Amino acid sequence: MIKNPRWARFWPDRAVVNLATIGSLGQFKAPGTWGSAMGIVFYVVFVAHLSDFAAVLFLAAASYFAIGVCGEAEKRLKKVDPGEIILDEFVAMPICFLGLSGVNYHPHYFLILLAGFLLFRFFDILKPLGIKKLQRYHGGFGVVADDVAAGLVVAVIMNVGVHFWLG
Repeated sequence: MIKNPRWARFWPDRAVVNLATIGSLGQFKAPGTWGSAMGIVFYVVFVAHLSDFAAVLFLAAASYFAIGVCGEAEKRLKKVDPGEIILDEFVAMPICFLGLSGVNYHPHYFLILLAGFLLFRFFDILKPLGIKKLQRYHGGFGVVADDVAAGLVVAVIMNVGVHFWLG
């Protein structure tokens, strides 16, 4: 059994829930889409300018943080992987662009971001290729793992697509 980080259990309820739901965004209609949209903003502001190696380290740390917070939020909300927890989408969305350092200078940057967003939503909603099985894990790991896997699949697709179609 995979143990979830326990450090967030010492945080106040309000802090845990607000982080996991990204404030009130988790209450909006289609919360996963809103979390993914904010993940694009997160990528553009904090990740796009990093080298691929630095981005991997940063996003691994962000994923670990999300596992701890999402797992604790599940307990506080007394629900298993509720829709209002969107920190997982927020953190996983930038993973879609791993391997594409420097793409922020491409003339079709907006289209690349849009393609990554749409592909991520597709894989996050349908959960093909065994991604759905990752949700069976307990706590925050189960909440975040399927989104990270979807992000990694999209990253492969995006790297192939950008290389072959946009040169």
